[in-house]
Amino acid sequence: MFRALFLAVFAALICITGPAQAAQKGFDVWLKELKTEARGRGVSEKTIRIALPDTLKPIERVIQLDRKQPEKTKTFEEYLTSVVNDARIKKGRVRYGDHKSLLYEVGANYGVDPQYIVALWGIETNFGQNTGGYDVVTALATLAYDGRRGKYFRDELIKALQIIDNGHIKHGDMKGSWAGAMGQTQFMPSSFFNFAEDYNRDGRRDIWTQKEDVFASAANYLSKSGWKHGEPWGRRVDLPKNFDKSLLGTDSKHTLQFWHDKGVRLLNGRSVPFEGAYQASVIQPDGPGTQAYIVYDNYCVIMKWNRSTYFATAVGLLADSIKG
Repeated sequence: MFRALFLAVFAALICITGPAQAAQKGFDVWLKELKTEARGRGVSEKTIRIALPDTLKPIERVIQLDRKQPEKTKTFEEYLTSVVNDARIKKGRVRYGDHKSLLYEVGANYGVDPQYIVALWGIETNFGQNTGGYDVVTALATLAYDGRRGKYFRDELIKALQIIDNGHIKHGDMKGSWAGAMGQTQFMPSSFFNFAEDYNRDGRRDIWTQKEDVFASAANYLSKSGWKHGEPWGRRVDLPKNFDKSLLGTDSKHTLQFWHDKGVRLLNGRSVPFEGAYQASVIQPDGPGTQAYIVYDNYCVIMKWNRSTYFATAVGLLADSIKG
């Protein structure tokens, strides 16, 4: 009887520990291959040793967040309440005033209206206060090994190692979101290489602590994405009851005269101002029958930052409120 009990306990232990041990063994093999690839792409042994130690383990919470399906989708109004509220508008106006000289300088150099820099800063990280507490390398390693887009995150991971290797930030200071977005601009490592700026010329592109680099990096992103200085992003409009729903969306671009003829009006019933020879689209973030906006080219530029109509519209509205 004792022997039978022992065998049962032993079998149970195998069931409990076996998969975990196998998973870790699989990760160890993967990590070894990753190090080889990192060396091949020019990452130094010092960075590999510090950022990718043999003791590295996937972050279970990151796996859970990546696999988790949202239980409830927010409506656009709920989303706006959370990101463009009175407190954030007030704080945005204060930050805008605090850094006005620098913002105007950066805005002029990159051809970007400064209120949009502040709006992106505010929505992404609450003006630098919530940048994420995950170790970026470990989070990206977790997603590269276990995530749904392994190839994408593996490349982002190598780029993160290169950022450390190039001296822009120490490994221990490279913190970000669970998905690897970094600093006050929440750039992925690839975006860092494409857009991050060393505006204060200290030899580092520091989007974590240096406001000069943070603002210039955001402005550079918008500028390189096609920002048109002085042009509006869009405005709230009212649609007629018989509005053709097939015309909705940013792929449907027409002149303001076209939209006027379709019955698109401001909320007060007046005509949408003919602000230049703009091509514009009409969107409804929550779908037909909800809030409608007429949007211009700069709106599409914001969507290159984040492919979400909720996000892009919120940035525009917050920018308008900050500028006043």
